[in-house]
Amino acid sequence: MARHTTFRFCLDPTVEQTVALARHAGAARFAYNQCLRLHLDARERNRARDRARNDFDDATGETGQAWDGVPWSRFSLINAYNSWKVSEAAGRRFLVTSGGAAEVEVTGLAWRAEVSAQVFEEAAVDLGCGLAAWVESRSGKRTGRPVGHPRFKKKTHTAGSFRMRNKITGGHASIRVGQDRPRSVILPRIGSIRVREDTRRLRRMISTGRARILQATVTRGARRWWISITVEAADLHPAVQHPARPSEDTMGWVGVDRGLHALIVAGTRDGTETLRVRAPRILTAGLRRQQRLARAVSRKKRGSTNLRKASARLARHHVRVRDTRQHFLHQVSNQLVKTHDRLVLEDLNITGIMSNRRLARAVGDAAWGELARQTTYKQHWRNGQVVVADRWFASSKTCSSCGTLRKDLTLKERTFECHSCGHVLDRDLNAAANLAAWAEDHTHAVVDGAGRGEARVGDRQAAGPVINACRRDGTGPHTRVGETSPDDAGTPAQAAPAA
Repeated sequence: MARHTTFRFCLDPTVEQTVALARHAGAARFAYNQCLRLHLDARERNRARDRARNDFDDATGETGQAWDGVPWSRFSLINAYNSWKVSEAAGRRFLVTSGGAAEVEVTGLAWRAEVSAQVFEEAAVDLGCGLAAWVESRSGKRTGRPVGHPRFKKKTHTAGSFRMRNKITGGHASIRVGQDRPRSVILPRIGSIRVREDTRRLRRMISTGRARILQATVTRGARRWWISITVEAADLHPAVQHPARPSEDTMGWVGVDRGLHALIVAGTRDGTETLRVRAPRILTAGLRRQQRLARAVSRKKRGSTNLRKASARLARHHVRVRDTRQHFLHQVSNQLVKTHDRLVLEDLNITGIMSNRRLARAVGDAAWGELARQTTYKQHWRNGQVVVADRWFASSKTCSSCGTLRKDLTLKERTFECHSCGHVLDRDLNAAANLAAWAEDHTHAVVDGAGRGEARVGDRQAAGPVINACRRDGTGPHTRVGETSPDDAGTPAQAAPAA
């Protein structure tokens, strides 16, 4: 099994299960905030101790002792939270004896047994990822937009979510699908929850050994609870995979030009159009309704019930727009990868284009980055190839017939006319043909011996595949975690930077 995929279902919980789900989501937010507080307090203590040590060294001329470190990695944050939740700082109560003497009893976090311990651990893992991204961004090791320092999560500013790993205990998985009824999911501490969609495909994959559940993420949004089950699945059937090409074959590339008038235009080097999909402009179609709902929210009194209702209506509209766009992008990406085994994408500076206030809404509605992400991982599943052309390659301004560059080409010109050879072609199709030609001329640097594209070459906006490595019971400082095993879906620990 070499790929990771996710099955998303809408939950249909009872009233008691809704309370339990909300309790787990609140516990995840609480654990995240508390881990961040422990981290910041440790950094502040370190700074104070360093100042005191420097003053002591200056006065005595001696070298001070080494102070305790700050929890940076995921395991260290888990250990710090586990130590805090049973301490006096987390909870205590006063007992008065028969003789009138008062005693202090350390209770720790009184409600910690009401939720699964994995919720606390996964919240600490999320904070560790955020801290690692912030450190790498500041040091220049992380490309892209700068990443800020993790902030505290507010109860009113988050929809609420939590994550659980699938633990194998005694041959039984903690997360099971369709055990007592076909449309149900069993979660630890919560029990069996009904789902609205059919789970037959996932159940068949699990029963035949073609899939293994790694983790489940439960999210609340627009008055509904959703569960995303991440599984490690087997490769697609060979009948739906593209046949491998020999390493010396550099032909057959199809360029994909992304635009606003036409979402994608795919074409070969000779200018043959293979696919054209118009942009649906889903956000623009619902913009008037969105403006009306937003005005209704702004008119309501702060803190009132009517404000919550109006905000819920606006949230449902945003969810509907997002789901419609996501469904359309999946249809387009599926059509691309099913009919083409070699695709060439543009390396678009989407962040820079979004800074143009005249184009930002249309570019965000087109979702170029999401389309590139879906196309990349789906083509990888089908044993196809996806390469990205150089960002500075002028695909739209170059003649696909003679290679002449037209620097005076404007955005409003939808037809490319070459002043040198007289070649006339649709602007988007001309760009797609140039992308296909660029790939055929550069495949010697991006295709490996097996005939597949170099995996490290990708669109900056397409990100990369999410790989959840299984982590084993650690040694040394990791032995105190006690809740990870070779069958758990975890993430590798990262080295802590200097405090």
